[in-house]
Amino acid sequence: MIYRIPFVKSAPRVAVVQLSGVIAAGRRGGGLNDAAIASQLERAFAKGKPDAVALVINSPGGSPVQTALIAARVRRLSEEKKIPVHAFVEDVAASGGYWLATAADHIWIDESSVVGSIGVISSSFGFQDLIARYGVERRVHTAGGSKSFLDPFKPEKSEDVARLKALQEPIHAAFIAQVKSRRGARLAEGDLFTGEVWVGKQAVDLGLVDGIAHLVPKMKALFGDKVEFTRYGPKRGLLRRFGVQILSDTLAEFEDRALWARYGL
Repeated sequence: MIYRIPFVKSAPRVAVVQLSGVIAAGRRGGGLNDAAIASQLERAFAKGKPDAVALVINSPGGSPVQTALIAARVRRLSEEKKIPVHAFVEDVAASGGYWLATAADHIWIDESSVVGSIGVISSSFGFQDLIARYGVERRVHTAGGSKSFLDPFKPEKSEDVARLKALQEPIHAAFIAQVKSRRGARLAEGDLFTGEVWVGKQAVDLGLVDGIAHLVPKMKALFGDKVEFTRYGPKRGLLRRFGVQILSDTLAEFEDRALWARYGL
C-alpha cells in the first residue's frame, strides 16, 4: 500500500493515450473507433486528475463519423475536467488523423511527420469491361432510381459522380470548420483545405501544428523533470488473443494498407 504524506505535493502527472491505426467502426484488426477507445479516454482524464493528457497519434484517417465522435469526446472531457490536451504526431496524422490532432490544445510533430490531407476521398474500381470480356451478365433490379448508385460492374454515370460529390461536400465543410475552430488565428493565409499534405516544419510554418517536439522532453519542459506518465490504450479482446479473428483481420489489413500507402508508409 502506498501512503501519501499530507501537504506534500505529488509529482506532476501526464496521462498518455495512444490513438493508432485506421479509423473505422467496429473492432476490426488495428482499427480505431469511439467504442474501442472511449473507456481509455474516460480513465485518462478522470484517474488522479492529471496535469495534462497527451494524445500520441499515428493514423492515416478513415471514418469521418468515428473521427468526429472521438474528437468530440476529447474536447468534452478536456472542458469538463479543465485539463489541457497535447497531441504528439508520430509517422502521420492525415485526414481523420489530423482531425483527431485538432482536438488537442497544442499539436507537436517530428521533423518527418506527415500531416494535413484536409479533404474527403472515395475510391473504387470499375469492372464492366472485365465481366463483358468473360461473358458475364450483370442483373440488378431495384425499387428506387438511386439504389444502384456507383455500381462497379456498370459504366460510371456522370449523375452518380455529381451525387457523390454532393455527399462529400458537407463532410469536407465540417472538416474545415473543425480545423478553423480549433486552430483559429494560428493558421497561415492561403487555401489549406485542398487535401494536400505537409511534412515537419512546413506544417509548423502553416500553423497546422505548433512545433517540433517529442512527448517526454516536451512534457518535462512544461511540467518539470519529475513528471510521471500513465499510459492508456485499447485492450485486445479474448477472441483476438486466441487468433479467432485472423481471417477478418487479414482482409481488413488490405484495406488499411491502401490508406497507409498514400503517405509512403
